[in-house]
Amino acid sequence: MTDPSSLNPEQRSAALERMATETFEVVVIGGGVVGVGAALDAASRGLSVALVEARDFAAGTSSRSSKLFHGGLRYLEQLNFSLVREALHERGLMLNVLCPHLAKPVPFLYPLTHRGWERPYVGAGMILYDTMAGHDGVPGHKHFTRRGALKIAPGLRPDALIGGIQYYDGKVDDARHTLTVARTAAQYGAAVANNAPVMSFLREGERVTGVRVRDLATGREIDVRAQQVVNATGVWTDDMQHLVGERGKFKVRASKGVHLVVPRDRIQLDTGLILRTETSVLFVIPWGRHWIVGTTDTDWELNKAHPAASRTDIDYVLEHVNRVLTQPLTHEDVEGVYAGLRPLLYGESESTSSLSREHTVAVPTPGLVAVAGGKYTTYRVMGKDAIDAAARGLDRSVPASVTERTELLGAEGYWALWNGRRRLAQESGLHRARVEHLLNRYGSRIEELFALIRERPELAEPLEGAEDYLAVEVVYAASHEGARHLDDVLARRTRISIETFDRGVKSAEPAATLMGEVLGWDAATIADEVETYRLRVEAERRSQEQPDDEAADEVRTAAPDILAGTGVPGS
Repeated sequence: MTDPSSLNPEQRSAALERMATETFEVVVIGGGVVGVGAALDAASRGLSVALVEARDFAAGTSSRSSKLFHGGLRYLEQLNFSLVREALHERGLMLNVLCPHLAKPVPFLYPLTHRGWERPYVGAGMILYDTMAGHDGVPGHKHFTRRGALKIAPGLRPDALIGGIQYYDGKVDDARHTLTVARTAAQYGAAVANNAPVMSFLREGERVTGVRVRDLATGREIDVRAQQVVNATGVWTDDMQHLVGERGKFKVRASKGVHLVVPRDRIQLDTGLILRTETSVLFVIPWGRHWIVGTTDTDWELNKAHPAASRTDIDYVLEHVNRVLTQPLTHEDVEGVYAGLRPLLYGESESTSSLSREHTVAVPTPGLVAVAGGKYTTYRVMGKDAIDAAARGLDRSVPASVTERTELLGAEGYWALWNGRRRLAQESGLHRARVEHLLNRYGSRIEELFALIRERPELAEPLEGAEDYLAVEVVYAASHEGARHLDDVLARRTRISIETFDRGVKSAEPAATLMGEVLGWDAATIADEVETYRLRVEAERRSQEQPDDEAADEVRTAAPDILAGTGVPGS
């Protein structure tokens, strides 16, 4: 029997055929984390559901976040207790129940800089943060003197702190997590297709009754009929509402967040770091053999599919982190840069830092549910609330959400496999470090990669130009994870595009060749994929030398886009 969670070309064709012939109870637009979360919520309630994504799963905001499952200390300071409590509950679920193979605890040091009031003030906040989290397996906060803080953070300037408080949150590879939610939805019966933009809405009078979708692989347009349509397109919410032809009940504004990736040896820390800035906070997040440093928080009204980081953005991040480092970072230390757009609900303040991270669900038109706002950590609640709203428009009783206890693909049996990783290394012939890497990316689905290696032992070799990844991971991305283009693999199924100084250019041809074996690419297609990726990297590098958003956007959008003309993306 074919595994429904294997997102391969055959599965995609079958899903699109279902969409052309069935009437679904729910169609979800958008393959970002909220969209896939809504699709899983619907499928796990026993509803018939289709999920369509214009580009790739997590192609937008959901692959470009700070990669944290966190309550949000700054929301605590803003006295937004309900948001923090909800987010901490979700953090605990991710770390302990839903995806322990993907989500991991991570420590952060908060440097204290003021004598007297700051330690009791911040310490009280940390006590409240830990109390709200409950007993979720994450260590509680600790106080440090300056000497103690410098022992775990020797890369900090001694005059940059008088002490510190360390606390824990969770981190996750956001793109891999989003993909895993999509595959889990497919496992429970959802018809799932990427590279399938919505071109228009189907109507019966004032009621929305489905969507017209274009299959970018064939150019065919398909009418997908449904009792309820969920618009979960994030920063594209207003664009999608415009397609409906009616005004929505809320507005979404895009805020750009830029992150830098630098090698681990450039910053001497044994802990993550959180720093206050003038308007927000700056994180230094441990990320394998790298650090992620960010973020910015500025309004963005230009191209949403490819938000560009300017030199001003990069200078801002470097300037703020260098205030506390003994060895300042330079532009030459930066391996990767990525820019993402937060979907913020309109607020009264002109500053995006002050706009709401709460989410909202509305029914702007009969048959259409819109969900927007929120933060990555609370995606499951957003999906649940969206399907609760959709369920009220269905003609049958719908069970309550079960996603709070529905493990994601790869979570079942993860801890037993982790404890047996020495045996797995011996049986597979891989180094134990490689087995740990695979377990923390695929969980109990690791056996599917081992099966590919048994068929083709050469797939156990590292991928040329990106030795942290194995060749088998590229093949698996195409055969099981819905990767349809080279960018899907280098930017999202792996994070090679931000983890190597050449941004993945050296890996492009070997990766495309491996993908081509699965997807049936000829030599010309492989060459086109490689050249398109190379030009994307070149445009990104040049955009990051520009002084402002407008110039950076102009340079970045000049690069060819294999998915140009996809309509309104939804991730």
